[in-house]
Amino acid sequence: MVIPPPVKPPRIMKFLKPYVLKMHFTNKFVNAQVIHSPTATVASAASSQEKTLRSTMESTRDVAAAAMIGKILGERLLLQDIPAVTVFLKRDQKYHGKVKAVIDSLREVEGNIWAIPLYLPIPLECPGGPAENRPKGLSGFINALSLFLDPDL
Repeated sequence: MVIPPPVKPPRIMKFLKPYVLKMHFTNKFVNAQVIHSPTATVASAASSQEKTLRSTMESTRDVAAAAMIGKILGERLLLQDIPAVTVFLKRDQKYHGKVKAVIDSLREVEGNIWAIPLYLPIPLECPGGPAENRPKGLSGFINALSLFLDPDL
């Protein structure tokens, strides 16, 4: 008699949006792209190397350039009807400086794109209000996730 393996609960990654924001910073330029992970294709991208953007920027590598790239990327995502992305930070990237500028300007786009950190699957600007007013623990996580996945909001 063969005993089947136990059924594992679905991973939380299946419930997150399939679009992943990846950022790359060089000494001269800022690049950001959103990848559709199931198909491994680039959904949208923005870079300070683009000729139309280079002429409007003072510098192509500072925090202001990163904020502009985040804003442009957010507008392009809204044109493609992508309401939320998951943020993938490399090991050496911290939520500070250029990374923070890209993510915050992506969130501040008029259509309110939700940028969800991969290590914290609760939106920072969720409809439940500020972080201090939301319930903590597993119940808070489930409430935030249900609000995030509800298409009626």
